[in-house]
Order: sequence, then structure tokens, then C-alpha cells
Amino acid sequence: MPHIGLCTLVVRDYDEAISFYVEKVGFDLIEDSDLGDGKRWVVVAPKGAIETRILLAEARNNQQTDAIGNQTGGRVGFFLNTDDFARDHANMTTAGVTFLEEPRYEPYGTVAVFEDLYGNK
Repeated sequence: MPHIGLCTLVVRDYDEAISFYVEKVGFDLIEDSDLGDGKRWVVVAPKGAIETRILLAEARNNQQTDAIGNQTGGRVGFFLNTDDFARDHANMTTAGVTFLEEPRYEPYGTVAVFEDLYGNK
């Protein structure tokens, strides 16, 4: 069945991005392979995720560097589904993730926008 396997997120530094997504957001580090010439294939995903994952790609030029933190023009770019919102919100808050709003309840679920270490929502 076709599905989106990876979404790329341009980052300033592989290790700082891994630290944020693994230690603060609680994702698993799926792969971190050296591709040579300073490049790495770094994939993170929510615990237990089997489909869509995030490829952390270190910026290689000025155009990519300029996009860090604003890859979706200030819009929320990624939506994380969870089986226990309160647990994950509490864990992320304790770990130092910055939430831009208090949780709110919508017809489609509980929502709270957070930002990553670069300002992506």
C-alpha cells in the first residue's frame, strides 16, 4: 500500500537535532548511517511508528540554512498523533519542549502546538 515513508526536515546540526527529537520529544532513533563527506542518513520516528518517519538532513548551503526553522512558512508542518495525549504532553513538557499554547479540545481531538529547537511548529 503506498504511503509517505519519510519527510525531510533540514537541521543545523545532526547531533543537536537527534538530541532534541530523541531526548525531549521521545522519538526513537531509527538510523544514523555515515554517508561520507560529513553527510549522514538520520531517521527518527515516534515510538512504534512504522510508516511516516522524519529524515533529519543537515543544511549544506545558504538556501538550506535560511530555511531552518521556517520550512513551512510559519504554519504547523507536522502533526503528531498519540494514544495518550496527557502522558506525552507531560513528558515533553518535563523534558523542556516549548508548547506555544495550552492544550485545547477540538472536534477532531486534543491539540497543543509545540516548536522544535529551530522554531518549526
